[in-house]
Amino acid sequence: MGYYELPVGAVGVGTQPPEADGAELNYQAMPEGMSTFAMPEIPEPDVVAELLEARRLLDEVQSALSDYRAGDPPSLFELGQLDRDNLALVDQLLGEGEVSIVITGQSQTRIQESVLAGLWRVRYLDREGALLRDTLEVADIPGLVRQATFAAAVEHLLLPDAPLPEGVLNAPPLVAELDEKSLAYRPGVEPHVINLTLLPQTEQDLAFLDRLLGAGSVTILSRGYGNCRITSTQTRYVWWVQYFNSQDANILNTLEVTDVPAVACAAPEDIVDSAQRLHEIMEIYR
Repeated sequence: MGYYELPVGAVGVGTQPPEADGAELNYQAMPEGMSTFAMPEIPEPDVVAELLEARRLLDEVQSALSDYRAGDPPSLFELGQLDRDNLALVDQLLGEGEVSIVITGQSQTRIQESVLAGLWRVRYLDREGALLRDTLEVADIPGLVRQATFAAAVEHLLLPDAPLPEGVLNAPPLVAELDEKSLAYRPGVEPHVINLTLLPQTEQDLAFLDRLLGAGSVTILSRGYGNCRITSTQTRYVWWVQYFNSQDANILNTLEVTDVPAVACAAPEDIVDSAQRLHEIMEIYR
């Protein structure tokens, strides 16, 4: 399995030169072990003639992709019952796509989109990293992302009573705006986006916002529209969304109020295309 890691120094807070007084800011590092896009290889029919369980499961997955419509609950398929050879065929046919997700907490969940948009591999791990459960999920985004991201998040974002740190100039109005929009947000409402790249934010402003919003449990890396890093905060419905160019320089830094940023989700037309592509693959084995 390949891995992809953006350099820590390219991200939001910490991208500016050090302060003249030598002070340094601490900010959350990028997660390690994110998987990247890899084209699958299609084995010849005679090679996999005996692997009926994998083929039967993928036929069911193809049907679920064909039936899926935006807003539908995810369709879930357990992989734990497959033996090594059948599981290897599933791995080989589905490959690794453009979106990787890590959910941390008392345990960890690692999610990898397949080369078929809208079809996700979801692995549940214990604290030591041992696999507890292995599944496939048909959805625009796996259900756990919507269910768990903000389950323990705070609802109000308020300025501290203490004086603001030196250099914090333009963050307070954004705090009020984020508090208002996050309280008003409901799933299905148009996202509210604050483009920090276009605002006169100091390094201290960004660090202050980072500390106030808190670090959430979900990190998403997407390569669908260039390199994009998406991280949840501890404030309900508030995400950092950051885009990088081919040199991994941060070119767009935003805060987005939504349940899940659209850039992380599979588009309906892409899921339709995935259903057709999987149908064509499985026709080879019929």
